[in-house]
Amino acid sequence: MTTRAAIVDVDGTIVRSEELIPGAVEGLRAIEERGLSRLLFSNNPTRAGDHYVERLAAHGLEIDPADVLTSGTVTAAHLAEHHPGTAVYLVGEDRLERLLEEAGLRVTDDPERAGIVVGSIDRDLSYDTLAGAIPALERDLPFYGTDPDTTIPGSGGPVPGSGAILAAMAAVAGREPDAVLGKPSAIAAEAALETLGTDPAETVVVGDRLDTDVALGEAAGIQTALVLTGITDRDDLAESDVEPDYVLESLGEIERVLEE
Repeated sequence: MTTRAAIVDVDGTIVRSEELIPGAVEGLRAIEERGLSRLLFSNNPTRAGDHYVERLAAHGLEIDPADVLTSGTVTAAHLAEHHPGTAVYLVGEDRLERLLEEAGLRVTDDPERAGIVVGSIDRDLSYDTLAGAIPALERDLPFYGTDPDTTIPGSGGPVPGSGAILAAMAAVAGREPDAVLGKPSAIAAEAALETLGTDPAETVVVGDRLDTDVALGEAAGIQTALVLTGITDRDDLAESDVEPDYVLESLGEIERVLEE
C-alpha cells in the first residue's frame, strides 16, 4: 500500500539539543514534496506543540502546532477523556501540571483527595513528593506514566527521564503503572493515527529509539525506519530483539522508504 503519512520523532531525529541534525531538512522536504501528511511526535512530557513550532522555527522549519503530539499532550487528552474532573496526584513538573489543567483536570498535592496518580520526569523531585505518592498508590488508584524513557539526552550525556521516576514510584508502592501513555503504547499509536487520519499500513514511523519509536510501529503494524543520528547505534541494533524495517543514516535518507 502507498505510504500516505509519516510519524517523525524530534530529538535525535530532527534536532540534537539545539542543533539541527544534518539531513533533517532534506528528509522533511522529501516528505512534504511527496504530499504525505506529517506528524511530529516527541516523548517529552513537559511540552506541547507550540514549543516545537518555536524551537524548529529557529532553524527555518515551519511547523503547525496541530501537527505535533507529545507524551504530555497524549496523557492529558487520555485522562481528560477517561477521568474527567478527577483530581490528579502528580509526580512531575510544572509544565506538565499546566497541560493537565488546560485539559480540564485538577492537580492536587493531597494524596487523600486524588483519584488518579501520574508519574513523569521531575527534575526537582523531592523526598516528600515521592513519599506522598505512597498513600495514593496504596488506595489502588489508577496509576499512569507519561512515557517510559529511563534516560533522556542532557548537555553532558544521558540524564534520568520519566522511566526512572516511574521505577522509583513502582518500587515504593509495590505496583507497576496501569498504563504508560507515550510512545510506544497503543494509546500513543491510536492518537497519532487518528490525528493523521490514516491506517497503519499507509504510515511510516521514523525515530532514533528502538524501544519507543520502532516498538510503537512494530506493535501497531506501522512500517518503521530507525535513524542512527540519536541514541541508537549499530551495536545496539545488533543486540536488540526489536527490528526496524529500514535503517537510515539520517532522516535525509527517507526517500529510500518512500520509493518502495
